[in-house]
Amino acid sequence: MKEWWNRKKKKTRKHKKSSSDYTFFDLILDILLWVPEIILLPFRLLFWLARGLIRSISDMF
Repeated sequence: MKEWWNRKKKKTRKHKKSSSDYTFFDLILDILLWVPEIILLPFRLLFWLARGLIRSISDMF
């Protein structure tokens, strides 16, 4: 039984992915998460600038 356990342990350790590996799936996931952020960022900046400008003008009056 002990030999069987040691063989099984070696196989599972060999197939485990280390935490420092960056796989193709990780790259695809990063791209899918960043594309909407990059597309929406200019609109979000314009909204913040317009809102700040409107608030500063309304505070003057």
